[in-house]
This record gives sequence, structure tokens and C-alpha cells, in this order.
Amino acid sequence: MLNETQVSTYLHRLAYLGPRTANLATLNALHHAHLQKIAFENLDISLGKKLDLSTHALLDKLLQQGRGGFCYELNQAFALLLEALGFNVSRLSARVHNGKDYGPDFDHMLLLVHVDGQDYLADVGFGDCFRTPLQLGGEGVHELGLHYYLAADVEQHHVLMQARDGGAGHAQYRFSLQAHAISDFFEMCEYQQTSPLSHFTQKSICSIATLAGRVSMSNNKCIVTDSLGRHVHTIHGEDEYRALLQEYFGMRLAGDVDVGKLLVRQV
Repeated sequence: MLNETQVSTYLHRLAYLGPRTANLATLNALHHAHLQKIAFENLDISLGKKLDLSTHALLDKLLQQGRGGFCYELNQAFALLLEALGFNVSRLSARVHNGKDYGPDFDHMLLLVHVDGQDYLADVGFGDCFRTPLQLGGEGVHELGLHYYLAADVEQHHVLMQARDGGAGHAQYRFSLQAHAISDFFEMCEYQQTSPLSHFTQKSICSIATLAGRVSMSNNKCIVTDSLGRHVHTIHGEDEYRALLQEYFGMRLAGDVDVGKLLVRQV
């Protein structure tokens, strides 16, 4: 459990000044803030640095270093914050859909939050995803021209669907409501960092939500999506990469980091 100092530091990182009451309004506000303040990123994987899911390491990376992380890091840290505020949180395993089939168990971690007598999905670690927690059994949410909703497959798993408003839905991942300990995700976290088959080892990514869309840096490309469309800029060199990382994400890498590894595909 996080102590009061850790909670206050976390909320400061989120620029959150609202109530700490464990209700739906607080959950929604924290979820939005997390997505807009802490990046989804795999830079340490591209740099060959082993990830650590211990509470001490997560808080140091996110709160002291001003970094982000990927699903196991971000959703575990968010779960710790919510639990410290009095929320009832379960860690769920999901299998991510790759366009053809689903990946293995523990491919992704998301959260189930029981609040105000209802169950809601929270996920601050899937990159471009729903911003407002999804109520189980609800109608979903419409955000920035996208509709996120839950369906069931033939095996009665829950499936997160994404659709352009008015368009056909596409599966994002499927999951059950079985709760897991964070240690259950360790093996797949290791796989995602090291396997050449993991998409996290194939490119660097740093991405964050904005009010109008999203900003992402993937290898040597900077992509800004807003109300006017999608704008792609080629990053020319390590100095520009560092400058853009600071401008859009407020992130600074140590001077001895080999940024060149982030500008090219790893495999």
C-alpha cells in the first residue's frame, strides 16, 4: 500500500487537485489525468534495460524520473494508487487481438474497479484506448469519433471492441474477470521485453493522449493526431529526438543514453 507521501507525489504527477473520495467521479478524473500525464512507452526495452515491477522501482520510474511505461507498469502503478485511495481493484489478464488472432494469456494487464455498486474497466496501459472507464454491462463510451464497448465471444469471454462511430467494431483484446496477483504477469512481462516475436522489441514507442487526440514518437517518426487529422514528421537525429521527448512528454533521458537505439528498428 502506498503511503501518504507517495500518494501525494503521484497525484502531483497527475496534476490532480480534486477529491480523494473513492467514487466514480474520482475514478474517471484520475483515469483521464493518467492518460494525459504519463506516457505509454517502451524506451527501456529498446535500450536493453530490464524492467522491474516492484513498487519501489515503479514509483521511482514514474514519479521521480518522470517516465512512463507499458501495461504491466502503468496499470500496476495505477492499481496501487487506487487501492491507497480506498478503491476495490482487481488485476485482469487479457489476450490482445493482432488483427487475425488473440495472443497468449497475460499478454496484457487491465484493471477491474468496483465502485458505487458497479464494476468498471480501467486501462491506462494500452496506448490509444478508452479514456473513460467502461461499465460492465453498459453501453460503452463515445470519444473523439470512436465507440468503445464490450461484447462477448463464443466462449463467453469479455471482448473490448473499438469502432469508428457508425462503423463496424474491431476486437482489441479479450479477458475474463478472474483476479490475478501482479506476480502472475512476471513471465509474460519478461517475454515482452526479450522475445523477437514481441512487438515491443521491434520498435520504440512513446505515446500520450491529448485533449484533441494523441502524440506519438515511434522510431524516427513523430505523429500528432488532432481535430485536423494525422500529421507525421521525420525526426532528424538524436538532438531533435530528445527535444521532442521533452516538448511533448516532459521526459528527459540521461546524457549517456544511446538515443540512436530509439531511432531505428531493433529487429
